[in-house]
Amino acid sequence: MTMTKSFAPSVERNKEPIFDILKKYISKGKLLEIGSGNGQHAVYFAEKLPQVQWTTSDTRESQTQIKLWLKEAQLKNLLGPVVLKVGNDDFPKGAFDYVFTANTLHIMSWKENKCLFKLLGKRLREGSLAFFYGPFNYNGNFTSDSNEQFNKWLKERDLRSGIRNFEDVNQSMVKFGFKFLEDFEMPANNRLLVFERLPFMAK
Repeated sequence: MTMTKSFAPSVERNKEPIFDILKKYISKGKLLEIGSGNGQHAVYFAEKLPQVQWTTSDTRESQTQIKLWLKEAQLKNLLGPVVLKVGNDDFPKGAFDYVFTANTLHIMSWKENKCLFKLLGKRLREGSLAFFYGPFNYNGNFTSDSNEQFNKWLKERDLRSGIRNFEDVNQSMVKFGFKFLEDFEMPANNRLLVFERLPFMAK
């Protein structure tokens, strides 16, 4: 049976606005994408950023689709997919200059979010950047009616999921050694948050 690669319309809509932000920060180096989904984002970004070694990762269930997208793209700077389930697995070996993740924080539980932030603090070196794309609340408030409805749908699907508060994310990232750099407004009531790893403090 021949597998057909999936296509995500939402990725097609948001890939250009996301790239417009990423290219301000990224020109070369190594990037780990956490939660690559079907690999559609990775193919677009890796093609646009040929000097960046882009490593895809996701849970075991997503591996097949990512492989289909990567096989078709045949990009030398596009690697993976690596099996990475936050809370279970460590990053792949090697030093990464950037970590990018899209539409994952609201899918994962808050406990898994904190595991991710801790892992970022442990594995990223000084000056490395972390990018979080997706919907966020501010001061506990939804930024749109559609986000509120989306959050209800998430909760019905899994009570542990839900749109995260920017303040909680920022506080946790600061706790694990990052400083907040920028919060970009994106289409469809989404945001793109940028954090930088600070120097490791001597204990």
